[in-house]
Amino acid sequence: MRALFIIMAVGLALTGCKPLEGLSGADQSTQLPLVGQEKQDVSKFNCLAKGGSWAQYQGGYFCQHRTKDGGKFCRSGSDCEGVCLARSQSCAPVKPLQGCNDILTEAGYPMNACVN
Repeated sequence: MRALFIIMAVGLALTGCKPLEGLSGADQSTQLPLVGQEKQDVSKFNCLAKGGSWAQYQGGYFCQHRTKDGGKFCRSGSDCEGVCLARSQSCAPVKPLQGCNDILTEAGYPMNACVN
C-alpha cells in the first residue's frame, strides 16, 4: 500500500513537469509584433510593393499614393479619389495629403483639414 502511494505521488509530480500545450516557448505561431526599424522596413516594403511612395513628414514616414484623377476639375470631395482642393477646385494629386489644406467637403462646402 505504501509503495502504491509513492508511485502515485511520483507520477503526479512528473505530470506537473509536462508543459501545457500553447504555453511552451517552442510555439512559434505566437510572435511579438515588429517594432522600431523592422516595423518601418516592412511598412516601406509593403508601400512600395503596392505602388506607393515612401514620404517623410515632420520626422515621420508614411505611404503616399498618386491619385488617378489628380488635377481634374472638381466641385466637391465626392468628385475625387482623394480630396478636392478648394483654391484650385482640382483633385489632389496624392493621398493622403499632409499638413493643413483648404478642401471642399462631400457636399461642396469649403473647410480646412489638417492631417499630421
